[in-house]
Amino acid sequence: PGFVESSCHSRIFWMKLNKLLLQGKFFQLEINDPYAGPVLLDEKLASRCGYVLSEDVWGNPVFRASVLGCHVANEADELFSLTVNIKVSSFSSMRAAVTYAYPMYCSYSSWASREIVCEENYMEVSVKTDVPAVSNDYTVAWMSALPETQNVAYQLWQLMFVSPSGRKRITVSDAAKLGYSFNNTLSRVYLRAPYHSNESDVSVVSGVNMNMVTSTSMYRQRWLLLLIDTTVSCPVDGISFTDTTLTWTVPSVIPTLVVQESTFLSKNILMGVDDQVIVSPEEKNYLLEHNETHIRVTIPIGAEGGKLKSSISGGVYGVIYSIDLFLEHTWTDADWQTTKYTVIKSITTPFMPQMPTVVNNTLPEDRLFNVAFGHFLPDVSLVAIAIGNVPFTLKEAQHHGFKIYETPFSNRTKGFILEVSFDDPYVLKEYVNRNETKYTLLVNYTISVGPEMTLYYHSAEVECVVADIALPEAVGYCDEENLYLAFPTFGLHQYWNLYLGNKLLNRHVALTNGYLATTNSTHLILQIPLFAVGVIYEEVSFQKIKARFDVALRKVRTMETLQMFSVTCSFHSSAFIICHPDGTIMISAQMKTVPAIDMSKTKLRDSSCKPREYNEGHAFFKFHVTTCGTSVRFEGDHIIYENEISYEKEILPGQGVPMITRDPDYRLTILCYYRAKETLVLGAFASDPSTSPPFGSGTMVPRSNIAVYRRIRQALNVVSRVSKDESFVEFYEPNMAILKRPVEPVFLEVELKDESPDTELYLENCWVTRSLDFNSIPRWNITVNG
Repeated sequence: PGFVESSCHSRIFWMKLNKLLLQGKFFQLEINDPYAGPVLLDEKLASRCGYVLSEDVWGNPVFRASVLGCHVANEADELFSLTVNIKVSSFSSMRAAVTYAYPMYCSYSSWASREIVCEENYMEVSVKTDVPAVSNDYTVAWMSALPETQNVAYQLWQLMFVSPSGRKRITVSDAAKLGYSFNNTLSRVYLRAPYHSNESDVSVVSGVNMNMVTSTSMYRQRWLLLLIDTTVSCPVDGISFTDTTLTWTVPSVIPTLVVQESTFLSKNILMGVDDQVIVSPEEKNYLLEHNETHIRVTIPIGAEGGKLKSSISGGVYGVIYSIDLFLEHTWTDADWQTTKYTVIKSITTPFMPQMPTVVNNTLPEDRLFNVAFGHFLPDVSLVAIAIGNVPFTLKEAQHHGFKIYETPFSNRTKGFILEVSFDDPYVLKEYVNRNETKYTLLVNYTISVGPEMTLYYHSAEVECVVADIALPEAVGYCDEENLYLAFPTFGLHQYWNLYLGNKLLNRHVALTNGYLATTNSTHLILQIPLFAVGVIYEEVSFQKIKARFDVALRKVRTMETLQMFSVTCSFHSSAFIICHPDGTIMISAQMKTVPAIDMSKTKLRDSSCKPREYNEGHAFFKFHVTTCGTSVRFEGDHIIYENEISYEKEILPGQGVPMITRDPDYRLTILCYYRAKETLVLGAFASDPSTSPPFGSGTMVPRSNIAVYRRIRQALNVVSRVSKDESFVEFYEPNMAILKRPVEPVFLEVELKDESPDTELYLENCWVTRSLDFNSIPRWNITVNG
């Protein structure tokens, strides 16, 4: 049949069945005896009859048989034939089996005086019997010397075993019951013995454990007593491993087989793989070396002729290497002219863990992960992956857009390449450093290992950092009353945020502080009134204000400051009050009186506090809240500092009675409001105190003794609200944007909270603006001049 191949080497039949052609089938082997018919091959029969049934490293069934085995046809110890019946069935019960008779032939005439074969399951020794006859006179003396031979049966082979427990003499038929096989051919006698029998012994030779059966085969005729040494000794270990090699060691000289070691001469040493002799081992990177004590074969793990097999042990991936070797050593000595010693050994390494590697071959400019996963043997296949904990079959992965393919490596292994776009939704993205994105690919591989298809899982995390983010650049400018900053909207709130101090600058903060935020398709434009919260006043005089507004660009996750955006402008303002967080108050007071007053003679409550700068209509004061007679009081959650600017009329002597006056001609009350529980930062601000800004805010209330005879020196507490309808029951929340059409009425309530009966409220001018800055334009008047 086409699924069988055979050969004959070193007097051994070799037959191999092709597992691929037998796939899905069951088979049995029968030995076809030319006289008795077919005999089913089993394990017990195999070791006694000189058969071996195993598998090679590739999983192909292998049958080996000694030419001296049972049921082998022998022609003059030169031509040998054996027929094996191969029964093939689709059923495990072997019903409906097809039988193929496969004859094998072996020609072997170059017998050595002694030949020993150490097979996997038996030891065999065969010896030539062409020895000269011994005379009767000498026979009597020989038998006297060996009392055990006195009882040797006439014309019957018997065996005598020598072991640590003593000597045992048994017949051939009794030996067969113990698993031995003894027979003679035309010119030879052979003994086949199992390993580790009761009659065997274990000895250590040059560090190698040897299983030894010491025996003498005896045959007596009328004038002849034939004694043949049929001792056999075979190695049972001698295998060692490193991470990269396996070494097989066999003793060069075995004392039980070479009695006169001084006459030992090694003639030839051959090694082979399977049934093939390796003429030049070095060409296959094998190392065959020997000395007076050892013969050593060293094979690199993974070398040609053997097989690496993937395996999983304890959830760990690794490999096992197997190779079928034989060693043939021929020597001479004084007792045995020539001995041919053959050892057949199947060697398999222990499990060798091999952690798969994940290599990141990604080129950032391609914006594509390229990840290699390996190295694996051909018996490994990728069956599934998970990206970002989302499982995909290979078909689903390809459909999604992942690219997966195998790639060969130089050492006869392979790997799996995975390509995933940076922009894939399952790729994690994190903004890092100043202008970089860290792309993270979380992948879990599922591979199938070996013919058993054992599943193995391996997870990996691959990162790539790419400088693909451009930091925004802000543009600043000003008009007569506002500062402006324009920011690109790209990345805003995704990578970074804008911060005013330590507070996130969102729409609520912008509205509360009186900023106007507008956006277009590319930019956020922030309008900051000159006297809004957050404006820093670098230089203040009654002629000009140099103001700056700072915004920090910070990372969304880490709050790290990446950049500061600033706009700085100079403004001209006729009247203002600035309350610095550090308690410094700066006032530019515009005093319109009839007749005009001398601004150089204005003062604060402490008359030593004079204006720092002045002209005909303005006076500029700068002082601290702890000086110049400033008073302090608490109202709710605010601290209020109060002072006043006054001017005392100079009394000149003249005609008539002098005028005595108690009050100054002009008073301007100054109020600065601070939140009692806020931490103050550097900067100065001015706005309406009703908005409860986080920093100082101020107001100026002019008073003149000409308008009212005697007024209490305090600010009026006036509150205004917008009602939702004419009932004045429900009111809009403060700082809430109110939308009205031009024809709709506005229901406005203005209330004076002062309890003094001498105070009256007159609503002189009232108007509406688009922002919290009441000086902004456009404006819509509600009342004008009362």
